[in-house]
Amino acid sequence: MTAEVDAYLSALPDDQRAALSDLRARLQILLPDHHEVMSYAMPGFRQPGPKGKMVVGYAAFARHLGLYPHSGTVIPLIDCAPFKTSKSGVLFTPDRPLPDALLSQIIATRQAELAAGYGKR
Repeated sequence: MTAEVDAYLSALPDDQRAALSDLRARLQILLPDHHEVMSYAMPGFRQPGPKGKMVVGYAAFARHLGLYPHSGTVIPLIDCAPFKTSKSGVLFTPDRPLPDALLSQIIATRQAELAAGYGKR
């Protein structure tokens, strides 16, 4: 846990803070050896090591929350229905969080993409 992430979450309305705190805990279980960081002004998790790539980030907005696997190719590969999606993320609300199975599938797809060399130069 980082102070920056704690500060980000503490500034949110109660319902968003609770939902993203729960998401954070679930991501920590799925990514136990990853570094918790702020990237692109959102909390997230980076691979271990000095050149670790971002795996996933999450954020709160006025009318929704979002999960972003830091790749434009992950979300289009996954059936995220009934949630709204963009090319880079899946949107949800505090009263309708992402199911564990969907969250696990997004993380597994992103990790497979990174293992295959996505983002290496």
